[in-house]
Amino acid sequence: MGTFAPEQYKETLIFLATAGVVVPLFRRLKVSPVLGFLGAGVLLGPYGLGALARQISWLAPFALDNVEQIAPVAEFGVVFLLFMIGLELSWQRLAIIGRLVFGLGALQVFGSAAALGALALFLGESLSSAEVLGFALALSSTAIVIPVLAEAKRLGTTAGRTIFAVLLFQDLMVAPLLFMVAMLGMRGGGGLSMAVVSFLVPALTGLSIVVLGGRLVMRPLFRHVAAAGSTEFFMAACLLVVVGTGVLTAASGLSMGLGAFIAGILLAETEYRREIEVTIEPFKGLLLGLFFVSIGASLDLTQVFSAPLVAFGLALGMVAVKFWVNWLAGWMARLPTRVVTEAALMLAPGGEFAFVIVTAAVAAKALPASTGSEAMIAVTLSMLAVPFLGALSKRLARRPTALELATVLEPGGDGPAPDAIIVGFGRVGQLVGDMLHTHAIRYLAVDTDAALVTRFRGQGREIYWGNASRPGFLARCGLAKARALVITMDRPADAEDIVRDARAGNPDLIIVARARDALHATQLYSLGVSDAVPETIEASLQLSEAVLVDMGIPMGKVIASIHEKRDEFRKILQPIAGRAEARHAIKMSLRMKAMNKRQQKSRGEE
Repeated sequence: MGTFAPEQYKETLIFLATAGVVVPLFRRLKVSPVLGFLGAGVLLGPYGLGALARQISWLAPFALDNVEQIAPVAEFGVVFLLFMIGLELSWQRLAIIGRLVFGLGALQVFGSAAALGALALFLGESLSSAEVLGFALALSSTAIVIPVLAEAKRLGTTAGRTIFAVLLFQDLMVAPLLFMVAMLGMRGGGGLSMAVVSFLVPALTGLSIVVLGGRLVMRPLFRHVAAAGSTEFFMAACLLVVVGTGVLTAASGLSMGLGAFIAGILLAETEYRREIEVTIEPFKGLLLGLFFVSIGASLDLTQVFSAPLVAFGLALGMVAVKFWVNWLAGWMARLPTRVVTEAALMLAPGGEFAFVIVTAAVAAKALPASTGSEAMIAVTLSMLAVPFLGALSKRLARRPTALELATVLEPGGDGPAPDAIIVGFGRVGQLVGDMLHTHAIRYLAVDTDAALVTRFRGQGREIYWGNASRPGFLARCGLAKARALVITMDRPADAEDIVRDARAGNPDLIIVARARDALHATQLYSLGVSDAVPETIEASLQLSEAVLVDMGIPMGKVIASIHEKRDEFRKILQPIAGRAEARHAIKMSLRMKAMNKRQQKSRGEE
């Protein structure tokens, strides 16, 4: 075994400590955590605390002085983000926003590149440098803009969809732009056709493998893993798909994020979509935080302080030019003025792919190193402004219109959010679903039986595989907009967890739960269910109904007496639940009083 070296884990420990402090603090201050991670990167990076650590040795353990070590891992933050975006889409939805992607997106990218390239020529750059700078600075930050919009709950609005469409086109342009940089770096045109072939063949091969292989392999893979019933194996399968598709497209000369995005779209229409979202979300959050820290740490403060007018002037100039170009592009696309303004603000700063393109251009000698360094500083400074521009755009935005509300991306599928959610789709859940369907009530079902979910999914039912007791799962299914939650599962502990979580965030939600017996029903009532249905009592009532009808008692009288007896049980169980809660509160109060007396007594003895 090798010698243990604590410094090897320094960057990891610093980042985890930063995440533990930044996220809770900034959420309490109602400020986007993105800004906190960026600021922490600037403060702890090699040009912040790292510079001081060279003179003050005891500061070295607290400084991020090896950003290159975390950069490859941090890049997966963008990959996971694009995968999650793909999960919220489908081929049908992608076709709906296609006009915005290839229309407005093209206007924004090529218009901004032309304006910024012309400005670079005016400032004395060569033609090749101006071309590289124009396209590199035209790109915006998917990794920062999308989380800021999601934090402000603006991602599902018309402006949010518009911004996302443009960002998607920018991501699609990364590979062609890298190819353009390689062409600009070549001396002479003799190898142009060979270069085109060497770029297109691997790229098309990689995309074909992702799309065709994904359609053939992904659903059977997740069906096999889901049937095993192992959360760990399911998580491993999720990570395999995200990382594997990203690495495959990267090896083909395309961006890793593009492969993960396509994989997300392929899985968006499967029954495993919601469980995948809940599984991937923590990884996405952590890796995006690491990405933001690495971006902040890359800001060279010495260059900023040595020439602040140049650094901030270039950043402000880039933001101003892109804002007006974006605004004109939105106006030409005939979008509402408010939507155009919000999109122009959020797309004005630079993006993370600018670093990739500028670095490749400097390596190919298509761009001077000094110019590339100044451009990256301007891009970093502009990216730090995204959370502030997000707050400004949210303040400028009025209440959404009826048309805008109609186009919001609902979490329950491609249609509107469900009116009811059924947890557990066995025999009881299926009967409940049939009755809801009879009365034209749209529902979504959840079950942990992979074979059952696959069967009903094949019949056209809206059903997902997953563990509804996991925090955040039902929220992904559209619980916030549902009118009722029906719990038919036969696992009492899980049912209680679901009721507790659902009631905590949805006080007006109707919750009807299946109870094992009267005692379990009492517990469910104490947790906040609207109605608990004990199996033993209901079985007794149904038996009573059958025997009374068979003995000749009129059906009307039997049904009336059954309803009366059911109401009696409900009135009995609900007060018992209330008394149980009261007894628990009294016990806790007495314990606290006893504890206080003991503390006072111990102080007196001291």
